[in-house]
Amino acid sequence: MAGNSEDIVTDDVNFGFKRSEMYELKLAGTATVYDRHVFLCYKSHETWPSHVESSDSDPLPNLLAASLRARKDEIKLKTVLTICEVREDIGLSDGDVLIFPEMIKYRNLKESDVDAFVEDVLVNGKPWTYGTQEPLSGSYVFVCSHNKRDRRCGVCGPVLIEEFSKLIESKDLKNEVHVTACSHVGGHKYAGNVIIFSPDKEGKIAGNWYGYVTPSDIPILLDEQIREGKVIERLWRGQMGLPAEITDKVNEQRVPNGTSADKKGEAPVETASQGCCQGTAGFSCCRDASAEVKEEKGQGRLPCWSEKWDRPEVFTAIGVVGAVAFVAVAYGFYKKSH
Repeated sequence: MAGNSEDIVTDDVNFGFKRSEMYELKLAGTATVYDRHVFLCYKSHETWPSHVESSDSDPLPNLLAASLRARKDEIKLKTVLTICEVREDIGLSDGDVLIFPEMIKYRNLKESDVDAFVEDVLVNGKPWTYGTQEPLSGSYVFVCSHNKRDRRCGVCGPVLIEEFSKLIESKDLKNEVHVTACSHVGGHKYAGNVIIFSPDKEGKIAGNWYGYVTPSDIPILLDEQIREGKVIERLWRGQMGLPAEITDKVNEQRVPNGTSADKKGEAPVETASQGCCQGTAGFSCCRDASAEVKEEKGQGRLPCWSEKWDRPEVFTAIGVVGAVAFVAVAYGFYKKSH
């Protein structure tokens, strides 16, 4: 049941687009550093528990996340797993897996198929033996709406999806732009959080992360980011394949009124005092506990190494030499495209 108008106003002030923390922090360099994004289509965002990837009552995402962790040393590309909402109207069914930047989809992944899928597609980089690979076309927009993980994305996300859908309809872009909800991507304090996979100026698929997105920003995201491949710098958190330190150097983030962000917001990296530690092999167990929905009664706080991560799960086996080379190439590409 929808809340009354007073409840809606209160939510907007406390958790939505009118909350006091909006635009307080610098955005550039706060996106997860990674090279490939895997989305598992699974149920509705309204049903996802706080940590859907490790929920015993949700075996499919649990098994996929566990398999990726088990094979992390064999996965050559730094890979992020996120859950997205089933949307039959845009061709997303339960168990579908979307992979970016490859722009491919596999349908109907089942629990019994998980290990074989990870082996074939993510470890060996080959087509899945037991599934048909389908190409994706157009642009894909994922909006964090994970209410049971954090109320801010729970309030902002659905509003943004509704506004995206309305504008997509009015601009006759239903066959070109596809939008759906996704689970936690890291940085609820930047809500609304949006990730857009669309061609850049050179026609290559880029995954750009945006924060502090409001309904009034949607037209420019559609017209400039998606249609023209232009990055919207004032909302930009970073890009898939672009290291955070490069993002930070090439983009001096500014708040909408044109003034520099406050000093207190210049360090986007969360510290140990915020409940953060650095794990091995690219894993992080950072979390912003201040506004996350409290764990269900009876759940104790686990040690850091097994705690739920603030950033999405990242699975990597990348060498130092390769990383250095990649930084140089990424920076050159970014300068060329701007």
